[in-house]
Amino acid sequence: MANETGLSQPLGAHKAGNAEFSGTTISFEGDWTLDHYQHLSRQIEAPPKRAAGTKPDFSRLGRLDTAGASLMVRLLGANALIRALDHAQLPQEQRALVHAVAKAMEKPEPEAMPVNPVLAFLEQTGQQVVSFWQLTWLLAGFIGQTLSTLVFILPRPARWRLTPFVAAVHSTGLNALPIVALLTLLVGAVVAFLGATVLEDFGATIYTVNLVAFSFLREFGVLLAAILLAGRTASAFTAQIGAMKVNEELDAIRTLGLNPVELLVVPRVLAMMFSLPILTFIGMISGMIGGAVVCAFALDIPPSQFLAIVERDIALNHFLVGLAKAPVFAFLIAVIGCLEGFKVSGSAQSVGQHTTSSVVQSIFMVILLDSVAALFFMEMGW
Repeated sequence: MANETGLSQPLGAHKAGNAEFSGTTISFEGDWTLDHYQHLSRQIEAPPKRAAGTKPDFSRLGRLDTAGASLMVRLLGANALIRALDHAQLPQEQRALVHAVAKAMEKPEPEAMPVNPVLAFLEQTGQQVVSFWQLTWLLAGFIGQTLSTLVFILPRPARWRLTPFVAAVHSTGLNALPIVALLTLLVGAVVAFLGATVLEDFGATIYTVNLVAFSFLREFGVLLAAILLAGRTASAFTAQIGAMKVNEELDAIRTLGLNPVELLVVPRVLAMMFSLPILTFIGMISGMIGGAVVCAFALDIPPSQFLAIVERDIALNHFLVGLAKAPVFAFLIAVIGCLEGFKVSGSAQSVGQHTTSSVVQSIFMVILLDSVAALFFMEMGW
């Protein structure tokens, strides 16, 4: 860096380097050496606006070393500087030095390789499969860690954290009650309208009661409540734990000798498993009330007849099947929400990304498990 070539000034004349723009010409003046590197670097960081094809003028250039040559490359670009050397008035030593530095800093243009669409599709599919497998493996490990912590603290009442549990029940259950009841009420009315429209052609509008009761007891009650909690509560869990990780609160918890899973995950999981069955029951009742209202006003089926048909035709096992799925859905929603919170890196953008991911994964898992459960119960005759 310090070897200097092409002294064009008398020994002892050390004029600081400078770059002057004049039209399409840039003149390099003075010494472009390591001694003046800071001054020259500040000067070329914000050069004046100039037209394309600027030509360098080296006639007033003094001393030059590799530091100065690298600044010239940054200013003009390696390729443009190499082309300009063919007509530059420079001593042979300086020309060789500039050429060598420009070649070293030259960025080769990547060759455009033809892309096979089939191979690109297979590559993307393989990456998605690997990503899904890694996500599934990580989720399985986190579920095992949560269950082991739960089994460890259940026989030890002194380690139960009732205050976070009650706070989580209030947040996930009580605050979600109005929206779950309203949504299932409206969906029940819609199902009754659709059933009456279809069954009217067959003169079987009375079976609208069976349709509404059967669908909400087995599927819609638990499914709508779980999807609402997946969008409302799983995202809240991810955002809360993610914000704690960004603020390094999780590191502080570990420093104090506490287990973050026991402190943050277990109360939320238990609260969800407690709240979702209650919300499911409320959703079933609200959906059937919505259907009963439509039957009363549109089909002339009074509420007393509606209840009599439900009592006569709908078996208790349909209610139990729907209610049995609620704790499983709640456990998965809570675990996915907490896991995505722990996966947050260190920025607000990461919190947003993982919050979105937790909602998508929770809804996907709920629908997937509900489909598997429906097939299983159908084969079992339940």
